[in-house]
Amino acid sequence: MTKMIKVLFVAIAFQLGLASLLIAQVQTQVPPVIPGAKPVTLERIKIHGTSLEGNLEGDAVDRDVLVFLPPSYATDKHHRYPVIYALHGYSIGAEQWSHEIHVPQTIQGAFAQGAKEMIVVLPDSKTIHNGSMYSSSITTGDFERFISHDLVAYIDAHYRTLPNRQSRGLVGHSMGGYGATRIGMKHSDVFGSLYIMSPCCLSARSASPANPDLEKALAEVKNEEDSAKLNFFARAQLASAAAWSPDPKNPPLYLDLPTKDGVPQPDVLARWAANAPLAFVDQYIGDLRQYRAIAMDVGDQDGLRIDAGKLHEVFDRYGLANSFEIYSGTHTSAVADRFQNHVMPFFSKNLCFETHCR
Repeated sequence: MTKMIKVLFVAIAFQLGLASLLIAQVQTQVPPVIPGAKPVTLERIKIHGTSLEGNLEGDAVDRDVLVFLPPSYATDKHHRYPVIYALHGYSIGAEQWSHEIHVPQTIQGAFAQGAKEMIVVLPDSKTIHNGSMYSSSITTGDFERFISHDLVAYIDAHYRTLPNRQSRGLVGHSMGGYGATRIGMKHSDVFGSLYIMSPCCLSARSASPANPDLEKALAEVKNEEDSAKLNFFARAQLASAAAWSPDPKNPPLYLDLPTKDGVPQPDVLARWAANAPLAFVDQYIGDLRQYRAIAMDVGDQDGLRIDAGKLHEVFDRYGLANSFEIYSGTHTSAVADRFQNHVMPFFSKNLCFETHCR
C-alpha cells in the first residue's frame, strides 16, 4: 500500500470518527482484583430481534447477549434489580467487549467497593461489515429499536428487574458511545441515566479525497466473505453506508456509498449527516432533560475528544445537567478501569433501586 493511499485511508477514518480504533489499540489497564469480591453469575442467551427481521444483508436476527447477575440474585428470590445496558464498539461483538472491560472482574470489583448490585447486559450488535452503528436501517435491521425495545422487553420478562426507565442505565464505548448517544437522545422514555464513553461518529462527514483504489475495492464486494477480506477502514465505510444510506434497490449490498466514480455524492453525504448526533442533538434537548444524570468521558490522547467536547458544550449551552471528563489515556487504554471505577458507581448513584420510583 502506497503512502498516499495510507494517508487517504486515515483521512476517511477520521471523518468517520473511527481512526482512534486503529491508532490507539494498546493494552487495556485492568484494575487489580478486589480481595473478597463476591462472584457474579454469567448467562449467555440468545434474544430474537423482531426489529431485525427481514434485514436485507442477512444479519442474524437471533442475537447473542451476555447477562451478568449480581451476587445476591440466586439467593434473594424476591429482590428486583436495576439494569445497565452496555454497548460494544465497532469491529468487536459482545464477547470481545466483555474481555476489553474485563467483566465479570470489574463488575465484582465495583460491587466490592460499594456499588449497589445491578444486572449488567451486553448485547451483540456486530454485522457482516463489523458493526450496526446502532441505527435504523432496512439493510442491517433496526438495531436502534432492537436495543431500546426488543432487548429491554426480553430482559424485563425473563429476569427480576425493576421495569421502569428510572432503573435502566445505558452506556457504550466508541461505536457503542455513538449508540448510547443516539439511542439515549431518542429513547429517554426507556432509560433513566446515560453514560457516554469515547463516542465516535458525532460529526457530519465531509467529502473525502478521491481514492480510486478504495472505491474499486468496495465495488468488488458482493458478499460477507468479500467484506471480511477488506481492511478496517474499508469495512467501516461499508458498515456506515449500510446503517446510514441503505438502498433496497441497490443489490447485492443494498447501500449507497458517499463517493461514486471519484465524485462525492451530496445526497448520500446528507443522509449520513442526518445521522450525526451533533447535527440532530438540538431536536432532542427536551428528551435529554428527562435524564436524572448524563456523564461522558474520553482520553486526552484520543482523537475523538474534540467532538466529545463539542457535544458537552451543547449540553452546557442548554443547561443540561451533565459531567464531562478528559482522563489520561488513549481510546482503549482505560476502558476497564473506567467501567469499574466510574461507570458502575455512576449508575449505582443515579439509578432507582426501589420498587416505586419517582
